[in-house]
Amino acid sequence: MATSVKADRSENAFDDFKPAYSRAQAEAEANRCLYCEDAPCTQVCPTHINIPEFIRKISTGNLKGSAKTIFESNILGMSCARVCPVEVLCVGDCVFTKMDAPPIQIGKLQRYATDLAFEKNWRYFEAGEDSGKRVALIGGGPASLAAAHELRRRGHATVIFEKSDVLGGLNTWGVAPYKMKADRAVEEVQWVLDDIEGIEVRTNVTIPDDISFEQLDADYDAVFIGFGLGPDKMLRGPGDTLDGIEGAVDWIERIKLGTESLDGVQKVAILGGGNTALDVVREARGLGAEEVVMVYRGVEDAMSGYQHEWSAGKNEGARAAWRTQPIGFVGDGGRVSGVTCVRVDDDKRPIDGTEFVIDADLVLVAIGQSKLGALLAELDGIAVQWGRVVTDDDGATGRPGWYAGGDCRNGGKEVVNAVAEGKTAAIAIDAYLTGA
Repeated sequence: MATSVKADRSENAFDDFKPAYSRAQAEAEANRCLYCEDAPCTQVCPTHINIPEFIRKISTGNLKGSAKTIFESNILGMSCARVCPVEVLCVGDCVFTKMDAPPIQIGKLQRYATDLAFEKNWRYFEAGEDSGKRVALIGGGPASLAAAHELRRRGHATVIFEKSDVLGGLNTWGVAPYKMKADRAVEEVQWVLDDIEGIEVRTNVTIPDDISFEQLDADYDAVFIGFGLGPDKMLRGPGDTLDGIEGAVDWIERIKLGTESLDGVQKVAILGGGNTALDVVREARGLGAEEVVMVYRGVEDAMSGYQHEWSAGKNEGARAAWRTQPIGFVGDGGRVSGVTCVRVDDDKRPIDGTEFVIDADLVLVAIGQSKLGALLAELDGIAVQWGRVVTDDDGATGRPGWYAGGDCRNGGKEVVNAVAEGKTAAIAIDAYLTGA
């Protein structure tokens, strides 16, 4: 069973950034779709949902069928409808964009259909005939959930091992609350577990501390590695031990699952220019910080985070210090009071004589997360490169019966990529177990 999250959470302060469609809005939008035969939106979706088909079913009133079309390809279609960067995926490739017309709002239509499936408690899938094979899945995030569901459809017994007491991975504790809140993510996990019989879950189990890799080999016919990324990387330099300097991902988790407060905090500096940085920019503003500045050594047009997210952050009052490199921190009474920075040139090299301080009483470091792939480096047949587990296109490692997907394999992509990799690996595991 999926463990619930407590009701009193800081993330409840945030409103839905993309409000749900009403039935009339969904039908009107669905009727705009051209239902392209060679739909570029489907091709660019990592899970290859048949988007024209699910939209057409909305337009004809077949809402249960619409949701099934989505779940056939992406069992976590409800959360992906909320958290996917559709602006650079399906919506961004809608044919209407080439006609200078508003693209179809695919994410909102997907949310409409999948939310209705949850509301009506529709069920779609059954476990396959028992194969007598058992598969262990390390990590309880989107990749493992998608893999477990697909494996059960094919008749294999599955056990998910999760080190925390809450399933869902980043969907539960890392997604920006204006996109999706933790309780909704946990509800989705429970829906997936209830949809198909036989997915066993064991929480508060750390691999390999509680169960060794050798034991997994002995007890299971195949293993799927689906754990996520590690702790935040921190900026090292003068003053880096001052209070008030925190990893962005850890801070987000406290907002999502706890009661983090910005009482007494007026100025927040976010170090980095990726999507995690943009999330905390908007979250800090949403929690009441008067001044929020993103410190990034690159330029706006070349930032690694999504431009549509930064545009929203600017509209909400955030600003950025471009071509600026943090080099240390200053403090007062043991707590940070500012970030020491220098300007950089076009090649991101520090410019002599440009040192200055950006005032901040809270600094959130969003310069990346450590990779956990090194945990597997001593296992025969498993290669780790740049902290990522190396696999073939189907997720197979060089160790017989061991597969991987999600952040440990791709280094930290979107939820939809994790789902796609989990399902692909499950299909390959099935072939391995059955000799197909």
